[in-house]
Amino acid sequence: MSFKDVLMPFTAWKYLLKEPVNIKKPDKVQGAPRYRGFHKNQVDVCIGCGTCEEICQNAAIDMMPVEGIETKDGDSGLRPLIDYGRCCWCALCVDICTTNSLTLSNSFKWNSTDGDDFRFIPGVDKKYWDDDNLGYVKADGYDLNPAERVEMGELHPGNRDKSFVEMITGYSKEQAQKEADRCVECGLCTATCPAHMGIPEYIKAVREDDMEEGLRILYETNPLPEICGRICTHKCETVCSLNHKGDALSIRWLKRYIADQVPAGKYKEILGTDKIDKNSKKVAIIGAGPAGLSAAHYLALMGYSVKIYETLKGPGGMVRYGIPEYRMPYDQIDKDIDYILSLGVEVQYNTRIGEDIQLEDLEKDYDAVFSATGLHLGRSTGVSGSDNDRVYQSIELLRKVTDGEEIDVAEKIVVIGGGNVAMDITRTLARLQNQKYGKVNILATCLESEETMPADDEEVLEAREEKAIIDPGWGPQEIEIKDGKIKGLHVTKCLSIFDTEGRFNPSFDNDQKKFFEADMIVESIGQGMDLAYTDKIKDKLEFGPRGRIAVDKNTFQSKLPWFFVGGDIIEGPDVIHGIANGHKAAIGIDNFLKDK
Repeated sequence: MSFKDVLMPFTAWKYLLKEPVNIKKPDKVQGAPRYRGFHKNQVDVCIGCGTCEEICQNAAIDMMPVEGIETKDGDSGLRPLIDYGRCCWCALCVDICTTNSLTLSNSFKWNSTDGDDFRFIPGVDKKYWDDDNLGYVKADGYDLNPAERVEMGELHPGNRDKSFVEMITGYSKEQAQKEADRCVECGLCTATCPAHMGIPEYIKAVREDDMEEGLRILYETNPLPEICGRICTHKCETVCSLNHKGDALSIRWLKRYIADQVPAGKYKEILGTDKIDKNSKKVAIIGAGPAGLSAAHYLALMGYSVKIYETLKGPGGMVRYGIPEYRMPYDQIDKDIDYILSLGVEVQYNTRIGEDIQLEDLEKDYDAVFSATGLHLGRSTGVSGSDNDRVYQSIELLRKVTDGEEIDVAEKIVVIGGGNVAMDITRTLARLQNQKYGKVNILATCLESEETMPADDEEVLEAREEKAIIDPGWGPQEIEIKDGKIKGLHVTKCLSIFDTEGRFNPSFDNDQKKFFEADMIVESIGQGMDLAYTDKIKDKLEFGPRGRIAVDKNTFQSKLPWFFVGGDIIEGPDVIHGIANGHKAAIGIDNFLKDK
């Protein structure tokens, strides 16, 4: 180093007393077309997932609420605020953005004497570069997180169309970790999940191969992970931020993966439930479905003595008696339920409240009662011929299949309905037809169009793969009967289902008609509830829309303080709502009994 180099820093002192040059309105000089300048954000496209905040290593991004942008499913209501005192223009925030709403302009000149000006929310706080088209954007096909999900293995249609063996095979460790790596940990899924499960946390456990921690996280909010990991309606996946650039994360299958890896015999050790301090209070639960089991689980952990009264001869409610075994294997149902029973929960089967035991007797014998009796009554179309003895309810037939009762399956069957239960009975009867006749001849029809069918797309696709015919958009008009035997179903093209005021009032095109040949008709147009057991206390309860008992949505307590109600008869129908209801009701009962 020369002597001149040593003295060089001291030459700066000559500028000490000089007035600095500050151009308040500089020329709008722009950089190269893909220069990384100041941020832009399409706030109407942004979902506030916060991935930009997470990836920023300089803590230059904070997610902030914005007036006029509401929180809703799939949108946190927050938008990124950029701090240019910290930003280094690395553009990782742009590369990680799941909606591609965040970009960088190629403008880089901006002077202000107020440091706070350099902290703003792009797209909300208007800037001169907002309308510029140049700048840095994420390149097409470039993603820090793969856009496509790792597909779950399943049996080929030819290997499952006669069998009730579970058709979904489950992830391997390598597949599960690869899928878990796609998660951006935004948490929009948790906000949407009715049970508010710690989804990013248990997916992180998969990524780190810590199944015990994953199980602990699952059981904080969901005591039926084997069941929910197979047949949950996975509303969380509909708001997954990855949807905006590809496939949603396989949240349901990753939940199943965790539960599948841990043997039932290790649950108590992992969850720390070997010993529970019991109290002197007793709680009765009516119904051993998801809501009742969930409440029983959490109440047992709180120290209460819990007894469930169940009408049927096995536990699980509609999970066991309404969902076919190829979707929900009975041994996996038992794995979840056996653990709950191991906590000291009792179940009395073949007992109908209101007949075998009166509700008022439960009030006398227990400190609180939680009712979760589900939707076990089928609904009829009421069309001419629907009273024939070869017209069945889907719920009735699915229950018989579970109980191992033989069904007189016809060669030609028509199912009326377009929901998941309709697909379940269609696919169940298709298997039985194939076993008996070596071929499938079953058709499902419904009022809804293909696009608006309430069944999951995968259910419809799989039914067709198993040779069932799905012909939506038709309304049943008459079941033709000749000499006491069914000949088929007359249908008319459905134009609309609801009137201008949103009421159920289908309209039809009488010039478009069809006739579906059939020897057997199955109605699957929805389920109803049986509240006859409440007849003696009805005058003390309040009722809401569709005859549902009115409850506090935070505690599920009815107008009668000792009587709590939840599950499908209050909200749903689906498993995850039932689980969430049961958990909240357990907390509500605990608070009620402590106050009492």
